[in-house]
Amino acid sequence: MMLPKPEAVLPHRAPFLFVDEVTALEPGVSASGVWRLTGEEAFFGGHFPGRPTLPGVLMCEAIAQVGAIALLTDDRYAGKLPLFGGLDKARFRRQVGPGDELTIDVEMTRLSARAGKGTGRAGVDGELATSCELMFVIVDAQ
Repeated sequence: MMLPKPEAVLPHRAPFLFVDEVTALEPGVSASGVWRLTGEEAFFGGHFPGRPTLPGVLMCEAIAQVGAIALLTDDRYAGKLPLFGGLDKARFRRQVGPGDELTIDVEMTRLSARAGKGTGRAGVDGELATSCELMFVIVDAQ
């Protein structure tokens, strides 16, 4: 199976596309991806001056985007859009900064026609940076 480019699946675009590459995919079940942080991202300038740190909420968004790839590549959800319904058990374990490669893994734990849940993890060099549970609603894209 050829892996899709994130922008071929997601409606997100720069500066709010936080997945550079899909590295594994089982449609409707799980997905993995990578976000390569160059240091040129605008948020590093203010978060924090002198100690650039990837905001935890953006790590959660990156997890959600990888989850959306797992969902949207499932034929049952063609023409749909998953929207955040909630975020539980978010934990931030490690700082992430310029030059880091954030690896992201998401597994869907429950899917229906209108909603779903998933769990995600993001890390750097095998070290956990963030984990969370996602809840989302599924709406028509248009």
